[in-house]
Amino acid sequence: MGSKDMVRAKVMEMVVQRHKSLSEAAGVLKISYRQAKRVYRRYREDGERGLVHGNVGQPSHRRIADEIHRQAVELYRDQYPDFGPTLAAEKLAQRHELVVDHETLRRWLMVEGLWQKKRNRHTYRQRRRRRERFGELVQFDGSHHEWFEGRGESCCLMNMVDDATGKTFGFLAAAETTVAALRLLWGWIERYGIPQAVYCDRKNAFVLDREPTIEEQLRGVVPKSPFEVACEKLGIEVIVARSPQAKGRVERSHGVYQDRLVKELRLRGIDDIEAANRYLDGEFLAEVNGKFEKSAAAPEDAHVPLLAKQDLRNVLCFEEKRVVSRDYVVQFEGHCYQILKEPRRHRPRPDAKVTVRKWLDASVHVFWQDRELLVEEITRPQRKEDAKKLTA
Repeated sequence: MGSKDMVRAKVMEMVVQRHKSLSEAAGVLKISYRQAKRVYRRYREDGERGLVHGNVGQPSHRRIADEIHRQAVELYRDQYPDFGPTLAAEKLAQRHELVVDHETLRRWLMVEGLWQKKRNRHTYRQRRRRRERFGELVQFDGSHHEWFEGRGESCCLMNMVDDATGKTFGFLAAAETTVAALRLLWGWIERYGIPQAVYCDRKNAFVLDREPTIEEQLRGVVPKSPFEVACEKLGIEVIVARSPQAKGRVERSHGVYQDRLVKELRLRGIDDIEAANRYLDGEFLAEVNGKFEKSAAAPEDAHVPLLAKQDLRNVLCFEEKRVVSRDYVVQFEGHCYQILKEPRRHRPRPDAKVTVRKWLDASVHVFWQDRELLVEEITRPQRKEDAKKLTA
């Protein structure tokens, strides 16, 4: 008997012993007089057992069949032992046509000892409110993980997440480098436009964390990484995070990738970066965004469209200033580039400064007065000291 039934039994016993009238009992139990008469009749006929509902102890008519219960647990044990109940329920529906609510599956797994509650006990931090518009702030970071679970080479996920909506974009790269960061920003701009600000770690691949040299101090130059220079050209504000919690949006997104992407790559037998990126771009990103993306508080898009004349190859690149030698040669990264004479076009004079840009495809291009010069890589001339050593 439940507590409600026990109270009814005591009140009905008082009616039997004529300590209360049936109308008074109805007031105490907060039921109508007609209902009190039915309860009293059942109590006189069957005693306390007559007050217990007839469905107590009976299986529910909405109960899931035992065969589905057994099959779901066996499939989880055999194929999805490290999947969470939510993801496992999705896979049971997609791959085996077993539709089971994730909370139901969670209870079954806990009874079988295949899952246990996870308690998160962390220092309390007040969550920062989301930005209101899509593209107002974008967080990005690299995630080092065993994405292929030892089946393929080690790699890093370059991940970018919009703060207002949670929309994500990413790809796998061999390492967390400046080139990978620039390619990530390039991919986002091509899809959505130029964001207003980016939130990133204090890593040399993203921002320079060093004191300026004496020469830079004398010239009043603040040292910047190629990523910072590119963002400055595009009008993107670079915000540096002081802790992982500061950019919690992308950190939590890493957790989604480390859970779902790893398992999807395993199920599809994918074990190389190229195939994984094809799956990411073709299916996974759309599925994740469709499931976890939220609506922004404000409908306006904060992204700025790329100008028609703006070439991202000359923006998202490595750029340095160089001085033209007397024989019209420019040196860059240990290589020499001869500036060729072009008809009807002026060349920079010796000792003039030119801009050397190394694109993400590793090709080198020389610019002067916003015009690309025709150059040719030549053999670096030998030094006199080196020549003497060879002839000695």
